[in-house]
Amino acid sequence: MLHDPHSGVSVALIQGGSIGAGQKSGLESLGTLFYEPMWWFRKRDIQGVGAESLLGRKIAIGSEGSGTRALMLELLKGVGIEKQIELLPLGPRAASDKLLAGEIDVAFMMMSWESPVVRQLIADERVGLSGFPRADAFVALYPYINKVVVPRGVGNLTKDQPPNDVTLIATKASLVVRDDLHPALQYLLLGAAAEIHSSQSIFNRTGEFPAAEAIDIPLSNEAQRFYKSGPPLLHDYFPFWMAALIGKLIILLIPILGILYPMMRFLPRLYDWLMRSKILRMYGELRLLEGEMANAGVGGHHTGEMIARLDRLEEEANHATVPVAYASMLYSLRDHIALVREGLKKHADKVG
Repeated sequence: MLHDPHSGVSVALIQGGSIGAGQKSGLESLGTLFYEPMWWFRKRDIQGVGAESLLGRKIAIGSEGSGTRALMLELLKGVGIEKQIELLPLGPRAASDKLLAGEIDVAFMMMSWESPVVRQLIADERVGLSGFPRADAFVALYPYINKVVVPRGVGNLTKDQPPNDVTLIATKASLVVRDDLHPALQYLLLGAAAEIHSSQSIFNRTGEFPAAEAIDIPLSNEAQRFYKSGPPLLHDYFPFWMAALIGKLIILLIPILGILYPMMRFLPRLYDWLMRSKILRMYGELRLLEGEMANAGVGGHHTGEMIARLDRLEEEANHATVPVAYASMLYSLRDHIALVREGLKKHADKVG
C-alpha cells in the first residue's frame, strides 16, 4: 500500500526483516518504536523445550501475508521441521480462542507487550509461555532479530505467571513513510512517536525508543536531524510547513554566510584599492612624462608630443569620478599636473 500511489497510505508500522531488497525504493524510515516479540504460547500440559516439542502438534503461525507467518516459516525452515508439523493460518485473536478452547496445541504471534491478547494469555493458568533456547543463534544468524526476556511473574504476580524468566526473540517495529511525505508531517510523526513510545516497558528503558535505527530502510533526512538535534525550535513559533521550510533555508544559508562574511570584510579593502589604483595609474603616467621631460634636452621626445600627452592626462583627471573620500587625491593630482605643465613650459622656453 505504501508503494501504491493511489492507496492513500503514506505511513506504516513495519516489522523488522519483512521488507525485501526490491521493496525499499521510495520509502524512508523514521526510526524504530518498540519490540515485537515472537510469543510462543502452548497448552500447559505440553512438556519439552525447543523445536522438538513442536513435532506432531497443531500450530498457529499467523494469517496468510502476516509478519508472524513470514518469520515463523523462515525459522522453522532453519531448524528443518517445517514439513513435520501442522501449520494453521490463524491470526492472534482466533489462535488465542482456539488455544484456550484446547483445539490447537501451540500459537505463535508477533505482537507488542501491550496487546490485550498477549496480556490475556500470559496471565491464564491454562497456557504456558515457552522460550527460545537458541535465541542467541537466531540473533547471530538474522541481523533483524533481538533477544528479550519476559520477567518471572510479570503477567500475574499473584499467580506467579510466568513461573520463570522466559527468553524470547523479537524484531523491532519501524515507522516507515513514503519519501514524498512532507517534512513537517514527518516531524509531527516523530514528535508523536517520542511522546507515546519513550516510556519504559518490560523490554526497554525510558528514552530507548524511538531510536535512530535503519533496520531495512534508510532514515530520512528529517529523522536524522530529529535524533541529532531534536525538533526544530521554529516549530514553537510558526506553522509546521513554514517552520520546516525556514529550517531548510537556515541550513542552506549557514555555508553561504560562512563564505560571505570574509568576503564582506575583504570588499572594502578591494574597493579602496580600486579607487586608489585609478588615481595612482594617472600619477604613474605623470611621473613618466616628468622623467621624459628631464631627458628631453639630451635628445628625448619632442616637446609638442609631451604637451599633447599631458593635455590628455589632464582631461582624464578632470573627468574622473571618485567618491568624496578620494577627492583629495584627485585634487592633488590636478595640482601636480599643473606643476609639471609649468616645468614643461619653462623647459620649452629654454630650448627655444
